[in-house]
Amino acid sequence: MISVLGEALIDLVITRAGEVDAELGGAPFNTARACGRLGTGVRFVGAVSDDRFGSMLAARLADDGVDTSALVRVDLPTTLAAAELDDSGAATYRFYIEGTSAPALDTIDPASVDGRAIFTGGLGLVLEPMADAIAAAIDARRPDQLVMVDVNCRPIVTSDRARYVDRLMGVVACADVVKVSDEDLAYLSPDVEPTAAARALLDAGPSAVLVTRGAAGVQVLTGDADTIVEVAPVQVVDTIGAGDSFGAGFLSWWVASGAGRDDTGNIDRLVDAVRAANVVAGIVVTRRGAEPPWRSDLPDDWAP
Repeated sequence: MISVLGEALIDLVITRAGEVDAELGGAPFNTARACGRLGTGVRFVGAVSDDRFGSMLAARLADDGVDTSALVRVDLPTTLAAAELDDSGAATYRFYIEGTSAPALDTIDPASVDGRAIFTGGLGLVLEPMADAIAAAIDARRPDQLVMVDVNCRPIVTSDRARYVDRLMGVVACADVVKVSDEDLAYLSPDVEPTAAARALLDAGPSAVLVTRGAAGVQVLTGDADTIVEVAPVQVVDTIGAGDSFGAGFLSWWVASGAGRDDTGNIDRLVDAVRAANVVAGIVVTRRGAEPPWRSDLPDDWAP
């Protein structure tokens, strides 16, 4: 079982032509769905509204095979994110958060994070009180639980950068695997060369840092190794949910392989997991919105 902690919200996807579609989203929500579709036992821990959007979010999780027993229903409107697409399909976000459902997760029952692995990131480490509840849950994890953090910075909604970075680094110190993009590194460590910035994250405590560089591949760093895993070229429709599905692919492969927390410094296992994650993310970017693949969409030998 993988416990995914964080936000569920509605993405209002706005095309260059001005068309608007309401899509179910939120980075951890997407990751949980992708794990479920890949056949991995997964539980989503977060708050959703009791309005119609919230009911749709809860139903989608269940339909995709996600355990919703730790879902908290609240009497607040659903959190919204407006995703504006450019000509290349890349998304820029604007969020509507104050007084909405996602941040309202103020406590987390330890029994809801009892799986082999814990995943969090994105707005889950920004919006309060949710961010403090998640940080506390990560700090209280069992010694054998693998923790993966997808940094996924959201500067546009980070009103107190120093507070956010302090909380994030506390969670990173507890993590085993940290996924971070070039853009994340530029926000966290302005004017620092990306590999040096990634090394600084590694020095904070995790066994591995995965730097996603778009078409340039994924840089995998451990204490004694540094390598690039190439990505196959695909026709990109948009990038919504790509990073979220990468995290799901990585953890799902990791669990299926029988690897554990003690293996997170093994560069060969990390590279194999990243290759598997790239396959999952490579499918998502060929589809509009966060539409992760089912296990049946992947090659038979995708997982060990």
